[in-house]
Amino acid sequence: MSYYLGIDTSNYTTSVCLYDSESGRVISKRKLLPVKDGELGLRQSDAVFHHVQQLSQMFHDAFDGFSDRIKAIGVSYAPRTEEGSYMPCFTVGLMAADVLSSVLKVPVYRFSHQQGHIAAALYSVDRLDLLEKQHIAFHVSGGTTEALLVNSDAGFVTTRIVAKTLDLNAGQLIDRIGVMLGLHFPCGKELEQLALQCGDKIRAKATLKDLDCCLSGGQNIAEKYMKEGKSPAYIARFAMEFISAAICGMSERIRDKYGDLPFVYAGGVMSDSIIRDELQALHDCVFALPEFSSDNAAGTAVLAFVKDNS
Repeated sequence: MSYYLGIDTSNYTTSVCLYDSESGRVISKRKLLPVKDGELGLRQSDAVFHHVQQLSQMFHDAFDGFSDRIKAIGVSYAPRTEEGSYMPCFTVGLMAADVLSSVLKVPVYRFSHQQGHIAAALYSVDRLDLLEKQHIAFHVSGGTTEALLVNSDAGFVTTRIVAKTLDLNAGQLIDRIGVMLGLHFPCGKELEQLALQCGDKIRAKATLKDLDCCLSGGQNIAEKYMKEGKSPAYIARFAMEFISAAICGMSERIRDKYGDLPFVYAGGVMSDSIIRDELQALHDCVFALPEFSSDNAAGTAVLAFVKDNS
């Protein structure tokens, strides 16, 4: 029985995962980085510190007794594959992968955090076949709001950004509005539950420029609603409808330009039921299961298997 180890140390979560190449199952562990109430994230130096504190214990808790069956390691090295993409927090995972590689005498394969999200989404809905086909993948989170044209190159995935936000990321907008409403960072789940309490019909209009979007206007409108005395549930619902309008609008324009390709939606924001329902009404598409939408190492573990066998 062979296992493939995945490691991902993003700016939000410490994640490790084992992929069983025979059963196709994963053993996944993750832990959010601690953020103080009222704050909107962590400095990179703090993220690095917390990853160092959390990562070794996660290995002990999850994978004791598996070391002799690990065949290869997959690790996130940067947010994106584009040249110059870099965040210090990923160096913690890289260091751990390199050390384990030396001790276990197994190869290390490096992937972007974004590639990991795409693979995790496809794995979660049993659509790894799309790794070998051209498709559009949205990665929508606190650090990214991008649409990627994904291709297979010699059995491996390559990505090219075709659309993006020109200002705030969708997750940033959610967190800023959520903290304004007194919610805990990261605010996605709480804001969704609050939004579902609103029975009003809210029509939000997104600002699109060609295939790209602008999301900062949503924060301005939410602050205006706050001053006007709109209920927290109404403001939360507006935030989700605003983001949904942007992603739906981008999707339609991308489809017009690139044709009727499969669409995949990944990233923490894409676990929101309001946004997901509206996109599913728009077209046939693939969504990561909620537990594989937020930051996780399942994608890097699966990609290590794909790369090792290509």
